[in-house]
Amino acid sequence: LDMGVSPICGIWINEMGYDAIHLNDLNLNKLPDNEIITLAKSQNRVILTCDNDFGTLMAFSKSQLPSVILFRLNDFTPKNVFLKLSIILNETPENQFLTGIFITVKEENYRIRHLPF
Repeated sequence: LDMGVSPICGIWINEMGYDAIHLNDLNLNKLPDNEIITLAKSQNRVILTCDNDFGTLMAFSKSQLPSVILFRLNDFTPKNVFLKLSIILNETPENQFLTGIFITVKEENYRIRHLPF
């Protein structure tokens, strides 16, 4: 989880049976975005973020991985983020995350695009 996403969401995600790590837990709170991408790719992780720069970085890199979930919400409370994420995880087959997707999450819906752009 990127710095803009509450560590509380990471706890909830772990309770769902997934392996979530917040950058703050690794003392990487100042890690540049391109290095976050490299780290996530090397550890087969999905990036959860509210930073629009990840869309640009993934587009320019033409990379297929890592998958990214970008939250563009008005209500960015942990409860709302987790609610949206729960829906996505229930509706999106896990293999799609392994092959590379970029999910943009808004209050009313979400959109999945396959990587590379």
